[in-house]
Amino acid sequence: MAEIQRLDEIPRHWAASQPGQLALVDTTGSHDWKDLEATCERITRLLGKHGVRRGDRVVVVAENGALLVALLFALSRARAWIVNVNARLSAREIDAIREHSGARCVLFLPGNSPAAQAHAQRLGASRINNSPWGELFATAADASVAAEGESDVAALVYTTGTTGNPKGVMLTHGNVLFIAGAAVNLRSLSPVDRIFGVLPMSHVYGLSSVCMGSMLGGACIHVEPRFTPEAMDVALTRDRVTMCQGVPAMYTKYLEYLDIHQRVFSAPALRAIYCGGSPLAASVKAAVEARFGLVLHNGYGLTEAAPTVAQTLFEAPRTDCSVGPALPGVELRVVRDGVDCATNEVGELWVRGPNVMKGYYRDAAATREALRPGGWLATGDLARIAADGATFIEGRLKELIIRSGFNVFPVEVEGVLNSHPQVSQSAVVGRPVEGNEEVVAYVELVPGGTIDAAALLAYAASSLAPYKRPAEIVVMDKLPAAASGKVLKGQLREMARASVAPPPAPAG
Repeated sequence: MAEIQRLDEIPRHWAASQPGQLALVDTTGSHDWKDLEATCERITRLLGKHGVRRGDRVVVVAENGALLVALLFALSRARAWIVNVNARLSAREIDAIREHSGARCVLFLPGNSPAAQAHAQRLGASRINNSPWGELFATAADASVAAEGESDVAALVYTTGTTGNPKGVMLTHGNVLFIAGAAVNLRSLSPVDRIFGVLPMSHVYGLSSVCMGSMLGGACIHVEPRFTPEAMDVALTRDRVTMCQGVPAMYTKYLEYLDIHQRVFSAPALRAIYCGGSPLAASVKAAVEARFGLVLHNGYGLTEAAPTVAQTLFEAPRTDCSVGPALPGVELRVVRDGVDCATNEVGELWVRGPNVMKGYYRDAAATREALRPGGWLATGDLARIAADGATFIEGRLKELIIRSGFNVFPVEVEGVLNSHPQVSQSAVVGRPVEGNEEVVAYVELVPGGTIDAAALLAYAASSLAPYKRPAEIVVMDKLPAAASGKVLKGQLREMARASVAPPPAPAG
């Protein structure tokens, strides 16, 4: 394959070399590479007529589908920055991303997403395209928005920062293509492969590894807008997918489905399964491997690394829950107090390689904090590296909660809860459950407050995406605090693990 420099060169390459080979399958039908390339060209011209220019940031509100894949390539061809967000985010969250990115316009794909349709109606979008692939809606181009200058940025992927404000991770074409190339090489992807494409392409795992990795390898993606065990069963049995990538909770839900329906596992073409995005429990790994008859390969990454940092190897399967060695071409360090740790010593994981982000958009201070001298990215995650080079993730320096592969920052949830007039303060922590984490919130009401946990859950649901909503809210007389008034989250975390709320504080 000739060297690919930009994302939009991928469909052009395969349309020239294997035009009739399948590239995408979804509810709208089966689409070959020739059709994908033609659709990319048509949408690129449509974007130009709508006012999209080189260097514009364009927000895409959608769920997975063939049209979304074509749109991502078209935006790349238009030299715009892809700002792809999950349609299931709340209005508040989408509006914050739109404002921070300085979007030229917002595009919506409502064909397989009622949530995208609702957002389109709320923002007054109009239909600009209708084809067998689906409808495309757009807000008017904002004439006041300035385009960025010459840049190699391909995508602006948003992750909520520790301040509660959105942070846009600038990923270059080189960042994404490096991860896509690693996926091709490590998984031996080829045009004979069929990939279960359920991970959200608004998330960097779904974008770089699943979507762009599969496309770069010439494989066909069976695209699903959202995970259901039934859809996974169809993909494995009827569609004969050869490879699955997902988060641990996805595999757990599928095993539960098989048990409930007393189904015998059957996946005649499946050759490899991978997981990442959240911690993998040993019990989940064992259960999946026993049923699938395949090794469940584990990996680790973060948005700022596009995302993959380490991955267990197909030719060197592991029985533990290591995330494997660093990707070829990526360097790792474990650092504590500015000094490299010894073998198996726990410290903060630092990463250097072609996958490391350009920086945070419009946030120089956060960029300086994350990108250290020498090109190292400080991940904020605790890890140790064994003598054989295997990496083990031991925890997080910060309070990030990873729910079903999505990042949840407590301060964002706390901000929503604290906005209720009857809430004095709140504290949000993570509670480990098998193969996943739950969001648990402890709330202190204002004097005389009467709202209960159920009402607070409903209130939070109006402003938070489903994966950010607390699984449990505990209303307390007072939150445990130090003499300084700082909430003692360590105590709350222990109580969340035990699922026992603390006793009321003594009067006075």
